[in-house]
Amino acid sequence: MNTVSRIENLRYILRTLLAEREEYAGWRVPEALETQQTMMRALLNVRPPQPVSPEFLQAQDAELRQQLADKGIVALSDIPPCQSDSRLRVWQGDITRLQADAIVNAANNALLGCFVPLHRCIDNAIHSAAGVQLRLECDRLMQAQGHPEPTGCAKITKGYNLPARYVLHTVGPIVRGGKPTPRQEMELAECYRSCLELAEAHGLASIAFCCISTGEFGFPQERAAQINGFLYSDGCIQCIQR
Repeated sequence: MNTVSRIENLRYILRTLLAEREEYAGWRVPEALETQQTMMRALLNVRPPQPVSPEFLQAQDAELRQQLADKGIVALSDIPPCQSDSRLRVWQGDITRLQADAIVNAANNALLGCFVPLHRCIDNAIHSAAGVQLRLECDRLMQAQGHPEPTGCAKITKGYNLPARYVLHTVGPIVRGGKPTPRQEMELAECYRSCLELAEAHGLASIAFCCISTGEFGFPQERAAQINGFLYSDGCIQCIQR
């Protein structure tokens, strides 16, 4: 897609989103590509899970695929394996670039993604890169469930415009004051176990884990790493890279 076609495609996306809500009346579509992309992400962040037209999905998917191409896909084979265990790979960067069978999303208990425009959390990043289809699928799952997602559990959805085939959504514990309780430590361990069990049940060979609960949810990073290490030492790691 050349720059002119891309800008026109973004204009269509933005005009469609702005037309959905009365409070957007009078808003103008910006001219610059980067500003259009920022506005698109912000509008999608706050958009409730409601139906969209096939034409909108086609336009959105084209733009998100181009954004992914701009960032570049990272295959697991591009990441050197750990010396201690060749099934493990450690990578620091944008998880929405990883081409794994599944990536893990540190979700909230509504499981609908982050509604704060342009928020820096991983939930926002994953939903923004996947597209509106991800929030719609999560909404269907939650409507069927009828209650918030419990801490320590996990659900699986498609990856849509992500290079990963699936997303595993898990809700970690929220730690206040910097010191987790024994129960919260157990809940964090259950997040990892639930994702591994779900991956095994669906025959997934590779999972890219984020650092669950260590961002906005306040779990101390060092203690979280120790808990993850205990999990890996008992053999669960085989489900991460088989």
